[in-house]
Amino acid sequence: MSRPGQGGLPGRVMPHLPIIAPFVLISLIWGSTWWVILGQIEAVPPAWAVALRFVIATPAMFIVALAMGASLRLSRAGHLLAVALGASQFCGNFNMVYQAELYLTSGIVALMFGMLMVPNALLGRLFLGQALTPRFLLGSIIAVAGIVLLLGHEAREARAAGELGETVVLGILWGVGGMLAASFANIVQANDTGRKIAMASLLAWAMLYGTVCDLALAWASEGLPELPADPGFWAGLVYLALVGSVVTFPLYYTLVRKLGAGRAAYHAVLVVMIAMLLSTLFEGYRWTGLSVAGAVLSLVGMVLALRSRQTRAIRVAESAMLRREPD
Repeated sequence: MSRPGQGGLPGRVMPHLPIIAPFVLISLIWGSTWWVILGQIEAVPPAWAVALRFVIATPAMFIVALAMGASLRLSRAGHLLAVALGASQFCGNFNMVYQAELYLTSGIVALMFGMLMVPNALLGRLFLGQALTPRFLLGSIIAVAGIVLLLGHEAREARAAGELGETVVLGILWGVGGMLAASFANIVQANDTGRKIAMASLLAWAMLYGTVCDLALAWASEGLPELPADPGFWAGLVYLALVGSVVTFPLYYTLVRKLGAGRAAYHAVLVVMIAMLLSTLFEGYRWTGLSVAGAVLSLVGMVLALRSRQTRAIRVAESAMLRREPD
């Protein structure tokens, strides 16, 4: 705490700006990307929308790494890690997210991904022996119940529009698959090998390997696309590639390393609020008693789960990993 007469509130806030500023920036950007993705998958097949995004993002990420003075030399273990991260995060996760948005409102997909903390915690329990606190479990159950209500609302709206209920199920399956791929990526990048590699370098190589997977998947599943001439499509693509990927991922993974995955995950609450607002304004999302109850339960559950106390084992593990963080 600051002493009286030595700055008051600004004295307490200013030291946290290096964390608060990227935290808010990431939330604002990622909150908007869910909606921007819609314009992409309306113009080209989802697989090509992802591939084109990272064809642009990858060279930009290498430029960022070089500008930061990061070495691009990786060991064999480093390249294997980059392959795993690229295949899971920049291929599997993104392709499944784009597919999910074919069937579900973008805000609902964002809300599902707000529950990324659940598979993160389960994988941490399975592979790292990290305990799950009762408050976390209670909050997760409440949040999942809220998401079930929201998905029930989506199914009701689909039936009212004469659409098949299976479309909602497909959206859920794609969304869950994408969430599991992202969770795997979160766990993988934080291992001992990852913490010895500069973040920008790891992301650059991971994006490169992920882009190769994206191009192969798009070509095999869709063939060559007919590229749209609409300037809005290309503006959205550049925004997703440079702002939504190159700017945010280094900031986010750096926050994960500084704060731990649990505290860094608080950005998800703000992301969900922004995404749902944009869905309401631009996608015609209709609120009912069921959807309002689901949204409230989901947000309350997320906050409760994220506010659960870390166990001593988790704190010790995070402290040990931070001590191994390279300069």
